[in-house]
Amino acid sequence: MRVLIQRVSQSSVTIEDQIKSSISDGMLIFVGIENEDSAEDMEWLCKKIINLRIFNDDNGVMNKSIIEADGEILVVSQFTLHASTKKGNRPSYIKAAKPDISIPLYEKFCETLEQHFQKKVQTGEFGADMKVSLINDGPVTIWMDSKIKE
Repeated sequence: MRVLIQRVSQSSVTIEDQIKSSISDGMLIFVGIENEDSAEDMEWLCKKIINLRIFNDDNGVMNKSIIEADGEILVVSQFTLHASTKKGNRPSYIKAAKPDISIPLYEKFCETLEQHFQKKVQTGEFGADMKVSLINDGPVTIWMDSKIKE
């Protein structure tokens, strides 16, 4: 499971010209699921995300977690995080899980993140044509992969 986290001052998801979700200060999290992902991968990422110290303290040092910063979270599914560009110029998405695997794991990821966060997590809509807007704060962008736990 891969995530791309962006610290944002605001973000929203629009579907068919209607805003589905929006947040102010917090995290925009893009999540990509592959066939081998499990509940263990999801749990590890959720704990890392909630405890990730990427928000400024009173001294301007990134020393606070999302909970300590009283931020918000918006999660958007994104199979293209598993794109392979090794061969040719057209990305391959063969590693991205099919909907029968990825939808339940995506939904469980959002639920688990919400349980750890103890606040409502905003979401996009799995498989929809979404327009995502954001103002990256910092900029701060973090990439994590549950298969690379370094």
